[in-house]
Amino acid sequence: MGSVALRIEDLPHYTYDDYVKWEGRWELIHGIPYAMVPAPTVKHQRLSVKIAHQLETLLTNCGTCRTLMPVDWQIDEYIVVQPDVLVVCGADIEGEKLLIPPVLVFEILSPSTVRKDRIIKYQLYEVAGVKYYCLVDPETSSAEVFELKDKNYRKIGTFENDNVEFDIGECTIAFDFSKVFTDG
Repeated sequence: MGSVALRIEDLPHYTYDDYVKWEGRWELIHGIPYAMVPAPTVKHQRLSVKIAHQLETLLTNCGTCRTLMPVDWQIDEYIVVQPDVLVVCGADIEGEKLLIPPVLVFEILSPSTVRKDRIIKYQLYEVAGVKYYCLVDPETSSAEVFELKDKNYRKIGTFENDNVEFDIGECTIAFDFSKVFTDG
């Protein structure tokens, strides 16, 4: 008996209506469910909090931008993701889910998500129009920052102890990566 190659189009595909009925944390990418397990490590959580806290502080006087931590962002009927930390500008962000692209996304890499974050989400965020995408690597205490230019991401650089300016619409913020990677 010969082997049969499994094609992605032969797998079941799900929609947002299916997704909201599932227990636990999931992401839905092109109709394929991705479990969000195991729970993020302590180091991952600490980095998330430091990033979100700094963004909240930097955006204190901005009347149009908000920092969020994992929230459902429904890109379309078949795609729902939960970025680790994100900034949304210029829209009412009440309700159960986000329907517009964030202007800035931070994803913290882990062994179980590195491929999804570096390849799949990179492409999703690029097509969806996320202006800045930051891949934070806890192992190297560094972050790769990408900016959307002419519908394609361009790498701004890899940062450890640097300030990076993000022009996020009505606000420009100077994000200090040294505050993310140092204890204190």
